[in-house]
Amino acid sequence: MRTGLERLLDEPKRWLQGGRVGLIANPTSVDRRLVHAVDLLHDHPDVDLRLLFGPEHGIRGAVQDMVGVTDARDAITGLPEISLYGPTFDSLSPRPEHLEQIDALLFDVQDVGARYYTYAATMALCMRAARRAGVRVVVLDRPNPIGGTQVEGGGLDPGLENFCALYPVPQRHAMTVGELARLYNETFGIGCDLQVVPCEGWIRGAYFDEGDLPWVMPSPNMPTLDTAIVYPGMCLLEGTNVSEGRGTTRPFELFGAPFVDGRALAAELGRYGLPGVRFRPCVIQPGFQKFADRRCGALQMHVVERAAFNAYRTGIAILVALKALWPNDFAWRREPYEFRDDVPAIDLLTGRAAVRVAIDDGEDLDAVMAIACAGTERYDAGRAKALLYE
Repeated sequence: MRTGLERLLDEPKRWLQGGRVGLIANPTSVDRRLVHAVDLLHDHPDVDLRLLFGPEHGIRGAVQDMVGVTDARDAITGLPEISLYGPTFDSLSPRPEHLEQIDALLFDVQDVGARYYTYAATMALCMRAARRAGVRVVVLDRPNPIGGTQVEGGGLDPGLENFCALYPVPQRHAMTVGELARLYNETFGIGCDLQVVPCEGWIRGAYFDEGDLPWVMPSPNMPTLDTAIVYPGMCLLEGTNVSEGRGTTRPFELFGAPFVDGRALAAELGRYGLPGVRFRPCVIQPGFQKFADRRCGALQMHVVERAAFNAYRTGIAILVALKALWPNDFAWRREPYEFRDDVPAIDLLTGRAAVRVAIDDGEDLDAVMAIACAGTERYDAGRAKALLYE
């Protein structure tokens, strides 16, 4: 299999037309030899690379979640590094004075297949800014590491748009970033001058470890493919006072809180008949973020059958179980979340306030899921024509 980056390097004039180039990149922007796109493009005689743009976590990926990234200069090439993740929502888009310096804006960042993951939102905001500036956008596609066939989750109520959900696509969207760019551009009306350099040899149903590409951590708390597989459901815990395992060695697979009894929680989840997953009671002591240096009753998720596992249903089930078992201790996060402080974080993640209300009202899992998975009509209508791979 070959990525969009590798294909572009074979024929840069075909895709770039000799113009000045800006690159949105992070640590995953490498070829199969693990050589970074910044170095490959900078050294290529047919590429005029002028600017670098860093999304959340930065071009080198050292910054933790929801921590601002500053402008800098690349130590190897000397090129300016422009932050696309600062203190305000406006800082998430490239500024006109930067776009005036380029003719084409490349996007080469590995997604993990979940709506909340902010790189696709960065891509969409860059597409909007590029349309206003008359700059072409070229997306160098990469595979969806959790496959492109299994769709999970629901849409997005008007007024809940945020950096983790700009458009009403499901939480597990089953598309590559190139396909998402086409969906955003056509179905959701961005309307920029867009080209996608597709991968060669990717099969829709394949997981990342079924190919021959090296796994590079897309962000500090996405260490393995196992993390990505559970993330479409377990990111929901960011909207609660329960640790999603940041500060442990297995983020999103480990989760807990001081008030949690792991055995009781495992028994409650066992009643829900969740396919493809088992839960192991344990104790965690996160090194940072929620409950730093405090002992927490916890569970570790073990996905034992990928094809049967439904990450989003599992994540919703965990919220239902936590609320049922510890109604006076479990709480929704009220602190600002991804540049919004006017609604609870869980509403931004699920895209529907009614999900939170149903859980608070003690509705059963099936009833909550019926609410959580609604609202995908526009995605359903546009997905087929945006797809690039069989």
